Amino acid sequence: MEQTTRTIAARKHIALVAHDHCKDSLLNWVENNKAQLAQHELYATGTTGNLVQLKTGLPVTSMLSGPMGGDQQVGALISEGKIDVLIFFWDPLNAVPHDPDVKALLRLATVWNIPVATNRSTANFLINSEFFNQPVDITIPDYQKYLRSRLQ
Repeated sequence: MEQTTRTIAARKHIALVAHDHCKDSLLNWVENNKAQLAQHELYATGTTGNLVQLKTGLPVTSMLSGPMGGDQQVGALISEGKIDVLIFFWDPLNAVPHDPDVKALLRLATVWNIPVATNRSTANFLINSEFFNQPVDITIPDYQKYLRSRLQ
């Protein structure tokens, strides 16, 4: 598929997702990076978003809970270019009933070439990157060109 460029703005739209066994770790990470995250727009799956807002006071746009469709809602926002960064503390040692949704979410983040952190170390690298607070160009699939080619 042909590629085009999308500019991620300096003010990022960040999705926060955490499996049950990882919620405390994500909450701790958010608290440690609260001042930095307050400069950006936060989104999250239901339970995670409500916990982040309750524990930190940061405003969060919450989707449904992950197993109830929240992972798919975040994936849809990624494919629409409305999420710039995914912080997803997932638990690779415990299977969850919505594993297909988790795989789809990670797949969409990869297809649309957004930065993804799946653990605390990577999240720290991302948030401390020189790119985190400045505009960044990324290459993404040129969907309009793809669509035109399919309709000919």
